[in-house]
Amino acid sequence: MPDGVTRLVIGGILFLHGIAHGGAIGALWWISSRPGTDTGGWEAARMWAAPGLSATVATGVAVAFWTSAIVAFVVAAFGFWGVIVPAEWWRPAAVIGATISLVGIVLFAGTWPIFNTLAAVAVNVGVLIAVFVLGWSARPVGT
Repeated sequence: MPDGVTRLVIGGILFLHGIAHGGAIGALWWISSRPGTDTGGWEAARMWAAPGLSATVATGVAVAFWTSAIVAFVVAAFGFWGVIVPAEWWRPAAVIGATISLVGIVLFAGTWPIFNTLAAVAVNVGVLIAVFVLGWSARPVGT
């Protein structure tokens, strides 16, 4: 695959995965603002590790995780593309985003639809493998 296409695809995956975390925030908003309506398998935020947390506090924690993941993955994408932020930021931002996302998935296990959960885990693990196992350099592909 030509370098330009590789850069577009990989940066696009990082960007879209980041933005997709906004779907979880939207689902949490929908659940809290329209109780009793169909949520497509999404449930109110609850942390198995802290079952005593109120739904409001658990939602706040979940929103903090997903917002942090959005920011980290968008920064990673922009760094990978070499726009807005330094190119060297893409790798640490991608690792931070994947880690935040995975920790959030574990803490809130069982509250999101299984397809969304498995897809997010796959992308997060793929990012970590690409960086740590495949040894992607701190420079974006093709530069």
